[in-house]
Amino acid sequence: MSASGWDTTRLVLVVGLSDIVRWPESTLEAFWNAASVRWSAPFEALARERRGAPLRDRFEAASLAAPTRQAYRDDVLASVREWRGRGGRVALVSDGHPEAARAVGAHLGLFDEIHDVAGPGTARSNRLDALLGQGCYAELEHLTALPSDLAPVLRPVLTAAEVTPEKPRRRMPAALRLVRPHQWLKNFLIFVPMIAAHELTAAAFGQALLAFIAFSLIASSTYVLNDLLDLNADRAHPRKCNRPLASGAVSLPLGTAMVPALALAGIAVALISGPALLGMLLLYFAATAAYSFKLKRLVVIDICMLAVLYTMRILAGSAATGIPSSVWLLAFSIFFFFSLAAVKRQAELVDGVASGLVTAHGRGYHVDDLAVIGNIVVASGMISVMVLALYANSAPVLQLYSRPEMLWGVCLILLFWNSRIAILTHRGEMHDDPLVFAACDRTSQLCGLAILALGVAGTML
Repeated sequence: MSASGWDTTRLVLVVGLSDIVRWPESTLEAFWNAASVRWSAPFEALARERRGAPLRDRFEAASLAAPTRQAYRDDVLASVREWRGRGGRVALVSDGHPEAARAVGAHLGLFDEIHDVAGPGTARSNRLDALLGQGCYAELEHLTALPSDLAPVLRPVLTAAEVTPEKPRRRMPAALRLVRPHQWLKNFLIFVPMIAAHELTAAAFGQALLAFIAFSLIASSTYVLNDLLDLNADRAHPRKCNRPLASGAVSLPLGTAMVPALALAGIAVALISGPALLGMLLLYFAATAAYSFKLKRLVVIDICMLAVLYTMRILAGSAATGIPSSVWLLAFSIFFFFSLAAVKRQAELVDGVASGLVTAHGRGYHVDDLAVIGNIVVASGMISVMVLALYANSAPVLQLYSRPEMLWGVCLILLFWNSRIAILTHRGEMHDDPLVFAACDRTSQLCGLAILALGVAGTML
């Protein structure tokens, strides 16, 4: 027994569910947190028993059903681990969310006891006294009232509880960053069918340009939607936490309004081109929405879907210009972009290993999958080169290229580039998006120029 009458050997640290989970600051944020679990979850929450509860609490209760996708306060969790390391016991308590508390407690594995203590102040205190013993527990939010002789023991926890992260200032450029204009580089794939078929006419270029603008707008709409659904996962990511919505640089109401605004603008541009492009655009939006809501959390299916989304841009180019995409082009695209999609997952897992995480935030992969994903990166990249090599010996090449052997030089460059990307990703030197990395990487730029030069030489020499 300490001099103040506190028995430190029996003292239980009481941590509230709201102390460890970053609670939504608005009803809108709670809505998107619930939607990230399942698209229908917020609507189901409206029809549940607790109709008298605030909307924010009902939405958040729905989101807590998926504890792996919550944004946790790492500072508080670190203090809880330190307290347990000193031999202390920890109790997790909730105010009216017992199922959520049990799910979070089972996921984190840091708590000796889990209790629901819903009720007004006095009833709550009486409930804790009955469960833990009067004077035998200390609540995280009340640590400042503890006797001074316990300060050396509880100082790490107290410090964590006092930390309030400063929100970054909101600024207009962040809204531009939110639509990710750098990702529009992917939409240059729309021009690939006309280039591959050597149909470089003004009419084809004009139609492809319309498709590029429409796809850029619709893609930005899906990027904002994805960021709204990934708020918690992004806040737990070492780099994605700086994204405009996750960091608070762009307000949730503005981000929410941008989704339909950008989508409608993209549809309006597609209508100018015609029904073929509009149909492809709507199909792309539906596929991307399915990816954001569900498919990105399914192992391997997420990689397949990313490869399909890349290839849909090529098909959109065909729809806009009327120039068909060859089977060779589509086969190369599927394998090449399947490899790059796997690079994204490998980079996330490598980051996870460096951070001591077991799983990738918001994904279905474990760090033990790293070797398999690395093999997928290499194998798919090599198969894409093999497809190109077979195409170099096919009949259509003889009609399009006067010197088809130049394509073998392209194969060699892609062999080098794919292998280099695999090695850099394995070392943890890869950007979250390999195409963005390639656009900024000097070696990749030189490889692109060399491929362009070989293509021109094969056509004109």
